[in-house]
This record gives sequence, structure tokens and C-alpha cells, in this order.
Amino acid sequence: KELFAKAIHYNSARRNGEFIVVDCSVLSENLIESVLFGHEKGAFTGADRKRKGLVLLANGGSLFLDEVAELPETIQSSFLRVLQEKKFRPVGSEKELYSEFRVICATNKNLDQMVSDKLFRADLLFRLKNFVLHLPALVNRKGDIPLIALDQIKKSCKTHKTSEKNVSPDLMNALEQYNWPGNVRELINVVETSV
Repeated sequence: KELFAKAIHYNSARRNGEFIVVDCSVLSENLIESVLFGHEKGAFTGADRKRKGLVLLANGGSLFLDEVAELPETIQSSFLRVLQEKKFRPVGSEKELYSEFRVICATNKNLDQMVSDKLFRADLLFRLKNFVLHLPALVNRKGDIPLIALDQIKKSCKTHKTSEKNVSPDLMNALEQYNWPGNVRELINVVETSV
């Protein structure tokens, strides 16, 4: 999902702006507002300094909300306003800030069903659902496997400061035949470990 989100960002007019990733599944409900919108010093226990939020850091770029279905209901209305008005108020601040960014979302859940079940705001879904890409699992995109594997080999060799490796036809065939239940992340980890 993140590879596609990055491809959208880096092939757009916003490519010179920041690409900010927010994993909604790991943010605690207590901290998500501060992480997204920032906070003032002393706004809450532990806020020992002023901090910019990810929404402001994405100004001029793209904000990728991974697992957007996990966005707590308490923050959905605040985020809806940010999408509509491009304005938000950091925690503990009296001043509104402005941020103009593209939002890209990903989820493996059925948001329409979540709206029906009253687990996700319908108005937020309508705002997020401008353009939808259904991304098939890697097992259904076998042609992408060599491209991803070869790219990751280059990255891994550079990271480990080793000479660039080649891939035997047998290894590439094995990679293409495997079902990849962990999708791209699993493929990248296997290649990384192999290098």
C-alpha cells in the first residue's frame, strides 16, 4: 500500500513536498490528536515542548493514512474539518493553523460496511472517497514480483555496503511461484534477509 501511495506522491506535482506516513493502527486514542495536529508546550502531562503535528508537516505534500479504518471515532470529525477547511488547532493552542496537502488512505477493511455499522463516519468516507484504487494482493500481481525484488536487492546491497547481487532464474522463478501471504512487506523482508 505504501509503495503505491509513494508512487502517487512522487509522480505528482507534490513530489517536492513531504510524504508523511501515519499508521492509524498504532496510534493510541489519547495521543492521536497531538500526533496529527501538534501541541503547545504544557498542553498535557509530558508536553515539555511545542511540537508540530504530521498534518502541518505534510503542507504542500501528501499525508498517507495507512489503516484509516482504525482512525478513532473521536478524531474523525476533527479530521473531516481539516480536509474541508485545511485548518486545525494544535492541542492547547488558541490559534488555528493552515495546511494544504493531499490525503492518501489505505485500508484492508470495508469502509462502506463500517459506515453501515456506525463504526466510521459517512461524511468522512465521502470526503476520502474521491478516487479509489483496489489493489490486488501480490499473488494476483505476479509481474510486479521481479520489479520489487530487483529494486529491493539494490537497496539492500547499498544499505549493507556490499556489491550488487544478481538473481538466478531459479530464484526468481521461486519468488514468482510463492503465494506471499504477507504481500510486499514479506517479499521485501525475504529479499533483505537473502542479501
